[in-house]
Amino acid sequence: MHSFVIEGGRRLSGKVRINGSKNAALPILAAALLTDQPIKLRDIPNLADIKNMLKLLSELGCRRADEPADGTFGDGSLTLRSVDESLSHARYDIVRTMRASICTLGPMLARRGFARVSLPGGCAIGERPVDLHLRGLASLGAQITMNGGDIIAKVPSGGLVGNTVFLGGPFGSTVLGTANVMSAATLAKGVTTIECAACEPEIVDLANMLNKMGAKISGQGSPRVVIEGVAELGGVDHRVIPDRIEAGTYMMAAAVTNGEIILENCPVDSLLAALHCLDTIGVHVEACNAVASNNPHKSAHRGCEDALRCCVRVTSDRILRPVEVTTQPHPGFPTDLQAQLMTVLSLADGNSVITEKIFPDRFLHVAELSRMGAKCIRHGNTVVITGVRKLVGAPVMASDLRASAGLVLAGLAAEGHTVVNRVYHLDRGYDRMEDKLRALGASIQRIDEKDVPADLVAAGA
Repeated sequence: MHSFVIEGGRRLSGKVRINGSKNAALPILAAALLTDQPIKLRDIPNLADIKNMLKLLSELGCRRADEPADGTFGDGSLTLRSVDESLSHARYDIVRTMRASICTLGPMLARRGFARVSLPGGCAIGERPVDLHLRGLASLGAQITMNGGDIIAKVPSGGLVGNTVFLGGPFGSTVLGTANVMSAATLAKGVTTIECAACEPEIVDLANMLNKMGAKISGQGSPRVVIEGVAELGGVDHRVIPDRIEAGTYMMAAAVTNGEIILENCPVDSLLAALHCLDTIGVHVEACNAVASNNPHKSAHRGCEDALRCCVRVTSDRILRPVEVTTQPHPGFPTDLQAQLMTVLSLADGNSVITEKIFPDRFLHVAELSRMGAKCIRHGNTVVITGVRKLVGAPVMASDLRASAGLVLAGLAAEGHTVVNRVYHLDRGYDRMEDKLRALGASIQRIDEKDVPADLVAAGA
């Protein structure tokens, strides 16, 4: 396993291009199972989760055209085609590595009439059951049973039939569940209405791609999505939306280092809640053309002609202000930026409060931040953060993808050296983060865990 060794205290400055969205790309890749025509995708991020999804799709008979020997896609483009529809078993060995594997269930069921998918794995951020997925597919007529840890879904002789499906759960709607039911409904007979559908931009991107393939979907981005079933779907050439979570992470990297970072391909329209929070704290995000015209008060989402793929400049006040934030489904503050925000607020002047409403147990990073001198006190699904003058480097352990990012940000801001262990979590959602941070002026290197200098290990003893 690899670790990051970070020497903190360096101000970040420079440009970063935001990659295509991981959370959009995964269900979009799974949608290749809905047709036997070629699916050309652009701006696919080169991540561990993407590689695992491609491996899974290969086992399900979906092949890459002109696949390079090393299995990569340096320009972010690839073409998929389903060539063997007799393969319908998503095995545990692959599915356990990422939760988004469940997205193959709906497309396989709708196109092939049968799917066997192992119950998914993923990050240790709390319970995330798939009962809403199964209930939604059952509403379309699927016959669903469980056997040996696998979900077994079959289409009755009459095929899937459109219906009204309610996808609300105790913590809001389900993003992957919406993707699954929406994908399956594209080939169902009649009209399907999803009530309490997820409104996330990643669902909108999936719906837009499916419509290019010949689907008839309306209402995407709202709590009610209507799908009129069609007989078949065709091929498509589609560019994945930029990753709003990666963009938000680099915005917060600028904040904790008092830096100045320009983000290219930044989806500001998908980050309005985060931008409002950052503005309250004292972090300024301005469209590049607003900066060029000497109008520093022009907000990013008003200063860019294409808010989906904007260029923004991120700076911060020297003294950051506290804030109260509650994570919510989109368009609220994203749970995937909660850990990174906590790092920023650890250096704010005063007391901040973060309440986690999506995954109430997503606080494993609290103890690790405390090792670095942060003052964070958890009360149930709420954490009170009292800002400190500085963080101090220490060995810390990454527990999940976004917690890893939060700890890396803490290391960038801390005095001395920080060792972030188990960064394989980070590789699931950030492409070459250490290279991008070094290009911005950070002192960060990836080394094998066993090669971490003894004095740095001893510092945390």
